[in-house]
Amino acid sequence: MRYQILGKTDIEVSDIALGTWAIGGQMWGGTDRKASIEAIQESIDSGINLIDTAPGYGKGLSEEIVGQAIKGKRDKVIIATKCGLFWDQKKGQFFMEYEGSSLYRYLGAESVKEELEVSLKKLDTDYVDLYITHWQDPTTPIEETMGALMDLKAAGKIRAIGVSNATIEDMEEYLKLGFVDADQEKYNLLEDKMENTNIAWCREKGSTFLAYSPLAQGLLTGKLDPQRKFPIGDLRRDNPYFAKEKIKKINDILDQNFKPLAEKYGCSIGQISIAAIASQNGIVALCGARNKEQAKENAAAGEVLIKDTEIRSLKEALSSMK
Repeated sequence: MRYQILGKTDIEVSDIALGTWAIGGQMWGGTDRKASIEAIQESIDSGINLIDTAPGYGKGLSEEIVGQAIKGKRDKVIIATKCGLFWDQKKGQFFMEYEGSSLYRYLGAESVKEELEVSLKKLDTDYVDLYITHWQDPTTPIEETMGALMDLKAAGKIRAIGVSNATIEDMEEYLKLGFVDADQEKYNLLEDKMENTNIAWCREKGSTFLAYSPLAQGLLTGKLDPQRKFPIGDLRRDNPYFAKEKIKKINDILDQNFKPLAEKYGCSIGQISIAAIASQNGIVALCGARNKEQAKENAAAGEVLIKDTEIRSLKEALSSMK
């Protein structure tokens, strides 16, 4: 496993991180607590030290499972969790209907602080290493939100500040009061629009870019069956990329272009897709895992360092699908 420094902190994080959205179960067809705990513990044993979670992942379930899995291992992990998304209160701006609940975005100062206390209890810890604003709230001035985050940092309850689903303009506002150590956004070889915006900004400022969905929710593994039926509640069900014809075309591209490179490096197609993200300067690949086998395979991608020219070649091969 390779490691890098998070933003301008002294926190060292693994180039491959564990993302726990799917572990929360909602929009992913449920969860298996035992298998999820095993996935987290296998990740840690395999060299992954950054675990990313959020209250919104399963309405607190993901945080609870993470807290249970890391008991006795707190000194081995860097915990990232989030704030700003509500399903039990109508605050801020309505976001979406989610598993029978109305979600709202809200980042008021007192709410940010209260949310952290709830997260600390679920995670069974007295501090969070990286606290991230999950979705930006247009009803609250960023100055107010960042002021609250800086208070929490000064109190030792969080060690670093991050944002997610943010624009460059948002991040510039955050910078007026303190530093943004991390920006978490969707990025993979198929969905790469962040390269000339947020990723470029992070490199200029010295922030770390946390890339979620590096496998495009499984599309870039080569393992998806074009005939697979996604159940109601699975977020991939209505995603056009997961139509039978699209999966087949992507699988063909992976077989022709990714497989030879995977054979060269002695790894799987999925590991090449992850390594293509994690091999880039200043980027951490956030990989989901729902069992220990997936966790171990994801972590092993941290041993694969591929060249910039090879990354460009892989992207070019997928360009017809964008």
